[in-house]
Amino acid sequence: MAFVATNGPVDESAATGFFTLLKMHARLARANICPMPAVTVQQMREAEYRAMDSGLSEEKILNEAGSNLGHAIARFFPKPGHAITYLGKGHNAGDALVALRILRDTYGWKISSRLSHPIDACTPITRKKWNELGIAENLSAMPDWQNCDRPQILIDALLGIGAQGPMREPLLAMAKEMRWLRENAGARIAAVDIPSGIDADSGTATPGTVTADLTLMIGLAKRGLLMSHAASHTGALSLVPVDCLKHPHPTDIELICPQTLHFGKSPRPFDFHKGMAGRVAILAGSTNYPGAAVLAAIGALRGGAGLITLHTPKAAAPLIAPRCPPEIIIRPYSSPLELLNTRFDSLVIGCGIGQPNQHTEAEIIRLIAETRVPTVVDADALNLIAANSQTHILDERHLLTPHPGEFARLFPGLAKISREAAVSSFIKNSKATLLLKGSRSLIAQHGHPILANSTGTPGMATGGQGDLLSGIIGAQLAVGLTPIESAALGAWLCGRAAEIAIHSHSQSEQSLSPSDATSYLGHAFSDWQCSQR
Repeated sequence: MAFVATNGPVDESAATGFFTLLKMHARLARANICPMPAVTVQQMREAEYRAMDSGLSEEKILNEAGSNLGHAIARFFPKPGHAITYLGKGHNAGDALVALRILRDTYGWKISSRLSHPIDACTPITRKKWNELGIAENLSAMPDWQNCDRPQILIDALLGIGAQGPMREPLLAMAKEMRWLRENAGARIAAVDIPSGIDADSGTATPGTVTADLTLMIGLAKRGLLMSHAASHTGALSLVPVDCLKHPHPTDIELICPQTLHFGKSPRPFDFHKGMAGRVAILAGSTNYPGAAVLAAIGALRGGAGLITLHTPKAAAPLIAPRCPPEIIIRPYSSPLELLNTRFDSLVIGCGIGQPNQHTEAEIIRLIAETRVPTVVDADALNLIAANSQTHILDERHLLTPHPGEFARLFPGLAKISREAAVSSFIKNSKATLLLKGSRSLIAQHGHPILANSTGTPGMATGGQGDLLSGIIGAQLAVGLTPIESAALGAWLCGRAAEIAIHSHSQSEQSLSPSDATSYLGHAFSDWQCSQR
């Protein structure tokens, strides 16, 4: 939770009320944490057996999975286009056929299928779903991509989680066709449960594995797909909930998804005011990097903070102030230690501060060490800590947000092992919270499982995204979410806003900027609150 830091006069009654509110929010948030465990294939099978032992038929489970799958695809790609399923013989194909019917009948999509085998060779339940689908175009060759409705979404339902080893013909030819359409014709691939060819337990891709833009995991998250090395094949991850499929125990790595994480969802009381939303202090910017400070401040503003004060060097203030929204308070500083005498509920430090002189550098490190509020330590502040061998000052107040290079400078001994192993080692030896950025950002804190983010797009590979993220996280800390909750929600929101900008509003992976993403943070918050992704 947040603390009020001040050496000046404070209204004790107001402060007490604010403390009470924050404590209540933090308790409620912790009570509502219900993570999504990432299971092995065996654990998934056990969940299915438990569901059927309770009296549910295999077909009923498949119908629920397929129906929810169709709705999930439509939410992710909100403009109706042409959905083409690539079907194997198993139950994944059955899920996809039910999803096709939802896309056609509920959302107005054009639908087609590509069969890898004659329908008579498929499982009985898949044959039944094929017949129930009714009239649907069955393509005997590659689709006419030049005259196809857009978006063109290829649904990979060739193989399920039980498949082992490399793909063989005719599935391999189907996978190659999907790859060609994705790479040359603007198609996007949505994988049912797993990208065909990947190992669901290890995340290892075999030759010919499908590269998906979105993987929709049925019922429970699959452990191997959360591994960072699988991200290039899985793309974004989405959970397709199936009520009867449960795993009763926590696991060491879990998925960030709004269906199972309930913090950050309660509507504000009608008499809510800016004091309740929290005060965020940001120490950021320099003459060389004024934009980083602006993006961090905008992140805090769009993230819901009640009052944002941007502390920046006096020389940089004339460059930064004209670019900030009018809601941001600009405070030029002579010494970073001035913040120790300022009231705020969270601190964001490091975005674009560059390489200050030795005296200022020492004061920034002292500020990080002595601040009494939850503090996001980002970018150049991390580099200062690394360069001065000051990692010992980091504790439960601090939330670190390094990219891989910054993490390697901070903890060189962890740089050459897998991301998951490095994060696990970090939380065994530090009380700080870690958000390790990447295509599959990982969030970790001692005593919690590692959390893997599910949202995002390659369009986020642009300078400034991290500054925006830091500001958003600072806003969540200021209102009273815990560090691990703030990091998880911030990462999810940034990724989701970028997805919406691309799939709903005609941005592209090449054109997307952090400023574009800020316009869709409100939509992302709504999706989180309504579990609509």
